[in-house]
Amino acid sequence: MNNKQPVVYILASQKYGTLYVGVTSDLIKRVWQHRNNQVEGFTQKYAVHNLVWYEQHESMESAIMREKAIKNWKRDWKIKRIEEKNPDWYDLYSGLF
Repeated sequence: MNNKQPVVYILASQKYGTLYVGVTSDLIKRVWQHRNNQVEGFTQKYAVHNLVWYEQHESMESAIMREKAIKNWKRDWKIKRIEEKNPDWYDLYSGLF
């Protein structure tokens, strides 16, 4: 995976647990920050550290637009999106290296 690629991602606390949708240009670094509680706020408070879905984009602008759209989705839609590519909710972080 290219470290400097715009990406929209979903983190989960566990299977069917609390979800977080984010956007970044460096997925490996950003997920590491979440996992190590370097990002204060929601993911730290609710222990939302497992990378369960991500989608690469050509530009940061398109990634931000997609992130905003996904944040407005119903929870069931987010779960369906995760399970289309990751039905067992594996933590995808280690596969990024």
